[in-house]
Amino acid sequence: MKFLIIRFSSIGDIVLTTPVIRCLKEQVKDATVHFLTKKNYSGLVETNPYVDKVIVLNESWELMIHLLQNEDYDYIIDLHHNLRTWKVKRVLHGVKSFSFNKLNIQKWLLTALKINRLPNVHIVDRYLQTVKSFGVVNDGKGLDYFIPQKDCVTKNDIPLSHNFGYVGIVIGAALNTKKLPVHKLKELCVQINFPIILLGGKEDKIIGDEIAAMNEIKIYNSCGKFNLNESADLVRDANLIITHDTGLMHIAAAFKKKIISVWGNTVPEFGMDVYYGNETISNFKSQISNLSCRPCSKIGYKKCPKKHFKCMELQDVETIAGKTIELVK
Repeated sequence: MKFLIIRFSSIGDIVLTTPVIRCLKEQVKDATVHFLTKKNYSGLVETNPYVDKVIVLNESWELMIHLLQNEDYDYIIDLHHNLRTWKVKRVLHGVKSFSFNKLNIQKWLLTALKINRLPNVHIVDRYLQTVKSFGVVNDGKGLDYFIPQKDCVTKNDIPLSHNFGYVGIVIGAALNTKKLPVHKLKELCVQINFPIILLGGKEDKIIGDEIAAMNEIKIYNSCGKFNLNESADLVRDANLIITHDTGLMHIAAAFKKKIISVWGNTVPEFGMDVYYGNETISNFKSQISNLSCRPCSKIGYKKCPKKHFKCMELQDVETIAGKTIELVK
């Protein structure tokens, strides 16, 4: 059987689809698995040994459709379920499809009315429901992330002071209401008595430089110096990861790292909490409960709609630093 799995974006969401890819490939006899995503995210699945072919949405929609029509798929597994995937399925109208339930109504109830009707089911298991009819079950192995050898970071790529262990702090996130304010990140770095590597993208470099300037021996800013796979390798080698609700959190979970996750306007109840499969690994969630305005969005905003940003401003940095000491030991 030939399957097309669709998930266009983003980093964390694609990493969370990896149990579906693996279980489908391993549990369905002679399954061929193709993955359709945006070009920007193709690197997340190109090295996945359970993916037979990656098809990318680049500038030409027509070229992508032409490639898909020539593949003669038996089934489409739609793990994005939006207007764009509907257009793909409409063009491939003879191919039976199974779509992921996004639970948009339940999410709206929680964000708008603070009524929680969401099932206590992780998104990984909701993704796996799309392939249940093929006899596929969750193997409990957790998430996958595969780093090509060319992207492995050497000891010479980071300061000597960090070669014997470090705490990774993810300072970025897609939207600002998911991120600790800079003054909170600075306070956290002061209170952590371990070598620190700041993790993020090019867009986080300026803030990272500002934080690292407090103590350039203890704090190394990797933001903008490494690509995604190289940053993932830094995550893999860390003693502990402190992270916002973002893609590197799920990459850290794929490597079975101890994680302190810091939650702002989003909540774990959306089903995208740290996921280890059947393994029990120490982790800690830092969040401000009982705020009448939280969660305010299933994704996030550029700035707090209420202007007070209590979900992050009230975060207890001392507690996070204390948990860091506890988990690193």
